[in-house]
Amino acid sequence: MIWSGVGIVSLLCLSLLSGLASAAGVAKRATAKAPVSVVFINPGYTDEPFWVGYIDYMHDAANDLGMQLRVLHGERDSLKVLQHARDVLQAREQPAYLVFVNEHYAGPEILRLFEGSKIKLFALHSTLTSDQQAIAGGSREKYRNWIGSLVPNDEEAGYLMAKALIAMAPAGAGEMVAFSGIKQTPSATLREAGLHRALAEHPRMRLKQLLYGGWSSQRAYEQAQVLLARYPDVSLVWAANDEMAFGVMRAAEEQGRQLRYSALNNSTRVLQARIDQRISVLVSGHFILGGCAMVMLHDHAAGLDFAARGGKDQQADLFRMLNQQESLRLLRRIDRHEANLDFRRFSAAFNPGLQGYDCSIEALLR
Repeated sequence: MIWSGVGIVSLLCLSLLSGLASAAGVAKRATAKAPVSVVFINPGYTDEPFWVGYIDYMHDAANDLGMQLRVLHGERDSLKVLQHARDVLQAREQPAYLVFVNEHYAGPEILRLFEGSKIKLFALHSTLTSDQQAIAGGSREKYRNWIGSLVPNDEEAGYLMAKALIAMAPAGAGEMVAFSGIKQTPSATLREAGLHRALAEHPRMRLKQLLYGGWSSQRAYEQAQVLLARYPDVSLVWAANDEMAFGVMRAAEEQGRQLRYSALNNSTRVLQARIDQRISVLVSGHFILGGCAMVMLHDHAAGLDFAARGGKDQQADLFRMLNQQESLRLLRRIDRHEANLDFRRFSAAFNPGLQGYDCSIEALLR
């Protein structure tokens, strides 16, 4: 077969155009932005109700925002938490962001490990204490890749629980016992501070003893077996989370005691207990905090620094008391798997006029 000159030229042009289109496609794929990758080191147990619900909302936010989230579980072991941190640092594929919790006051060591790393660090739920920051510095200071923090209003949560419990005692007088979490945890310390603020306002309410139940139902149960027998006139139990409240409740029922309890969480069990009035005071709202942090990191990666919308270190006023009706609404949404939020509504990347971050659970209670 004989090809004409025109035909050959046309063929060459088509071949050239095809090659250019193919090269352009490869270049486009090569330059397409990969999803923002985040690793979260959870200090709690894999099956710990508090963190299970918390992490669910982090995944919910990641899905809404097109991010990648990987969770490593510390199993309440500070050595394991630090080993996870080392593994992330030494991995071939590293995330853009590492999210950590200052549980057991491990924050400064994590910052030291990642000094000079390209991975950006973000403190979630509890950040370095003022004493720690006096040595290690604050975010974006000594450790430049520590870009910020997001914490809940834990002190206010402790105050709300105590204030509402005391209001149930005749003339605000009586005796109370308290169960805090882990002593080396900023969240526990802050909730205790809220408790003591409320007690200072009501001097006729006496705190007989405060114990550290380690956030554990079993440990609080064992402590309460002895404690309740020691204080027969105690009528109120302030518990910094729901698991400890249930542990104390079990011991009280075995001793035939009728007590009033505060609790903090959003587990189906505690919501049902609030509906049934076995829990008198329930504070919640914190469980979307991790999702809110994902929003902030998403915006940061998009060039919209959250520091311009509330500062590099932010406190989210998420905690609020739930009455019976609100507890019922939230429980029904959880049972129907409807307790999700579109986290794009909180993002500056999706809402250009956004001046500050205002994550809340109000949409879940309507």
